[in-house]
Amino acid sequence: MNNTRKIQLIVLATVTLTILVAIGKTLAVIPAGTAAVTELFGQISPKTLKPGVHLINPLSKLVKFSTRLKDVKEVVNTTSKEGLSLDLDVSLQYKVDPEKLGDIYKNIGSDPEEIIISRFRSLIREITAQYELTAIYGEKRQEVAQILSQKLEQELQPLGFMVDKALLRKVVLPENMQAAIQEKLAAEQESQKLDFEIVKARKEAEKQKIEAQSQAEAQRILAEGLTQEILQLKAIEATANIAQSENAKIVIMGGSEQQLPLVIPGQ
Repeated sequence: MNNTRKIQLIVLATVTLTILVAIGKTLAVIPAGTAAVTELFGQISPKTLKPGVHLINPLSKLVKFSTRLKDVKEVVNTTSKEGLSLDLDVSLQYKVDPEKLGDIYKNIGSDPEEIIISRFRSLIREITAQYELTAIYGEKRQEVAQILSQKLEQELQPLGFMVDKALLRKVVLPENMQAAIQEKLAAEQESQKLDFEIVKARKEAEKQKIEAQSQAEAQRILAEGLTQEILQLKAIEATANIAQSENAKIVIMGGSEQQLPLVIPGQ
């Protein structure tokens, strides 16, 4: 009886364990930031399993993908329109489209980063070949990054990827080219400084000319208003004021109309 009881307990435990394992295989837990598809006998389910608990066929294979934003950093050696070599430090931020996981797994596999990097590098070389080196290094830098982002979106969206942004972080030039560009920029800045000084000098000269013309005009108007009669009247008024002061003085009047009074102190 004891042996029979032991056998029954072993069988019960085995059946229970088998049931638990079967249940475990039929339940799939998809964590946050992840999505999955199932594969059964080579057939990929078109339905995407989003975060949560799902019932699946215990014989199927569960393939998970991260749906979080990824940042791929690359230093790409490329050439400009003139055929000059340069290195671009670039970054691509993208994520998978959860609704297209079946197509991604079927056409690319569970690790699509390699094909993305390959197309990323190819597009960078294609775009830089349309710009001169100084433009990439200077005023066209933001434009290159914008075109790269647009072309990546056109290339990767049909494959099931969503491009968030393409960043052109750094442009690395050969030392001799970098020195030449710096010299050119320095020369342009010096030229702009000289142009500014010339314009400033011209304005200063114009200012002085206008001031001189204004003074000359004021003197002309004053001279026209000072007639001989007015000068004599002012002289008489001044003489009268001096004569009325308490200080001792000698006033000698002029002998003619053109002569002004001469005032001599009494001491």
